[in-house]
Amino acid sequence: MAASPGPAGVGSAGTFHGSDSSGFAFDSGLEIKTRSVEQTLLPLVSQITTLINHKDNTKKSDKTLQAIQRVGQAVNLAVGRFVKVGEAIANENWDLKEEINIACIEAKQAGETIAALTDVTNLNHPESDGQITIFTDKTGVIKAARLLLSSVTKVLLLADCVVVKQIITSRNKVLATMERLEKVSSFQEFVQIFSQFGNEMVEFAHLTGDRQNDLKDEKKKAKMAAARAVLEKCTMMLLTASKTCLRHPNCESAHKNKEGVFDRMKVALDKVIEIVTDCKPNGETDISSISIFTGIKEFKMNIEALRENLYFQSKENLSVALEVILERTEDFTDSAYTSHKHRERILELSTQARMKLQQLISVWIQAQSKKTESIAEELELSILTITHSLDELKKELHRTAAQLAADLLKHNADHVVLKALKLTGVEGNLEALAEYAGKLSEQKEQLIETCRLLRHVSGTEPLEITCIHAEETFQVTGQQIISAAETLTLHPSSKIAKENLDVFCEAWESQISDMSTLLREISDVFEGRRGEKYGYLSLPKPMKNNANLKSLKPDKPDSEEQAKIAKLGLKLGLLTSDADCEIEKWEDQENEIVRYGRNMSTMAYSLYVFTRGEGSLKTSQDLIHQLEAFATEGLKLASSVQAFSKQLKDDDKLLLLLEVNKLIPLCHQLQTITKTPMPNKVFLKVDKCIIKARSMMAILIQLLSLCYKLLKKVESRWVSVTNKDTMDGKT
Repeated sequence: MAASPGPAGVGSAGTFHGSDSSGFAFDSGLEIKTRSVEQTLLPLVSQITTLINHKDNTKKSDKTLQAIQRVGQAVNLAVGRFVKVGEAIANENWDLKEEINIACIEAKQAGETIAALTDVTNLNHPESDGQITIFTDKTGVIKAARLLLSSVTKVLLLADCVVVKQIITSRNKVLATMERLEKVSSFQEFVQIFSQFGNEMVEFAHLTGDRQNDLKDEKKKAKMAAARAVLEKCTMMLLTASKTCLRHPNCESAHKNKEGVFDRMKVALDKVIEIVTDCKPNGETDISSISIFTGIKEFKMNIEALRENLYFQSKENLSVALEVILERTEDFTDSAYTSHKHRERILELSTQARMKLQQLISVWIQAQSKKTESIAEELELSILTITHSLDELKKELHRTAAQLAADLLKHNADHVVLKALKLTGVEGNLEALAEYAGKLSEQKEQLIETCRLLRHVSGTEPLEITCIHAEETFQVTGQQIISAAETLTLHPSSKIAKENLDVFCEAWESQISDMSTLLREISDVFEGRRGEKYGYLSLPKPMKNNANLKSLKPDKPDSEEQAKIAKLGLKLGLLTSDADCEIEKWEDQENEIVRYGRNMSTMAYSLYVFTRGEGSLKTSQDLIHQLEAFATEGLKLASSVQAFSKQLKDDDKLLLLLEVNKLIPLCHQLQTITKTPMPNKVFLKVDKCIIKARSMMAILIQLLSLCYKLLKKVESRWVSVTNKDTMDGKT
């Protein structure tokens, strides 16, 4: 049953408020509620089927009768909970209220009927004669069970419509705010709108994350993951690219850089809607060609079908299918990066495959006219021979792509070109910029071609989609790095232009890292280790040779833990953006409050990057050290704010101290958590720490804003006092 998930905490956009005395909270996701009841109901209905098939002539013991009644009551209770959830959904969605309510009434009736028909505990007593039960009315209980399944299905499908509507509404809100962000002309206006945009993106991330977890189609799930990855990374890019444009409004490369981010986000938003609505705009179809491995798999299935049916398909169709596969191997043989040895081997195996197919066709024709045992054996041998030939071709293609990717990743591990572009920008050297931009373009083309070859040998549709995503990311990010570097070169002293280039370079480095993981997963599929799952890369890995770190050994995360950490990380990342916006307002960037605030924001950003499996924090010990430093920096900030409060009047001082007194306990709590051993509970520890860090960042933003306003107030008071003294002196 493909029930759809919904998010929590999205208010008017679709939260279902209230509570259920049986323990179902209506502010959790739609899918959590409907699916949990569905998972309770279906096994019970299966038990009903068993009871229906219970032999009539078997003596019914008290134990059997009690079991029957318990099942009936359990079904009725589960239906009751399900109906409450359905009614809550109906009350929040007036356009579907009538349909949902009708389905809920049907489910309730079915549940009550099943409960009545399974009320058989008194069946062995004389006074129960004439009572209608599951044993006297099997047809009634069958009808009730069918009605129950039908009504449950209807409610789940309608709930699915609600979730799709929520995602579309959320996407429209994000698009509307993006349009406003594109048109802003003042930094103050940008800060306000971006804050709203951040909140809307968090809501959209929750909705789409829940939907992704619920998708049954692995291909759609991979597409959703790719689109969401684009949106997450572009949210940070959009901040720095927009700030650079506002700082340098007449710089063409800055505008080009910003437009690239907006365009990519809009495409990703459209892609999400395509996935959740299962339709493409203007009736478009997926035109991407199938990979070589997929083509070989289908071809082998058609060949092997000849064992059962010699007239399964025509010889011409098989010949055409093989030619299509071999034509695609030209991506390998025509590539400038394929070695001479690999190219020759691929061409040799391609020729072999053509020859083996001709031999098979020849035997196949004979087998259709002669039904002898020897011909059947010859046909079997021909099938095995061409299958082996294609397997050898697959091995060579995989070997070629994997070696090329590994060599390329090794070559790009130190990111020499990116470092050179950053240095060139700071120096304002336009001539060197052109040289290194050319080198990055060459690197980009090689990476794109390698992703294309990896796609051919990926082995599964989700990995194919990941290859396509990597290809697109290198294509777009490569151009954006060059435009960001050009902006910095034209404005070498611009801090925001430098920060912008850093963000795009980080995205490039991140994609290189992802490509390394992708290569490993493709190799695992090829070698038959398909079922193995990699640990969540964003969380701590086991460490060697350190007896003192036993308490930090990670337990294996489940998908719910992974999703929770990812959501918390995204929120933390967005809060760092808000903090940076507040810091930008201050004229004195060396002010102690600003300095400590900037340090906290930088550390929080590294925590966010850690939840994505990137950045300098690699192990749980790195994370703990960073969190300890983050708490210490928070206490330093609090001390500076307290010192500043002494310059204020009583009302303002009280207001500021009330705010800073919220921060100090959080810092101490975070220090306590980091020092508390939690054996086999690393994910719980990470979860708690990031929640504390997020709360501290929220207060930091409030403090920065309040301190800035109060500082302006103090300065204006000093100016008026100074002017008065000057006037008195003149008098």
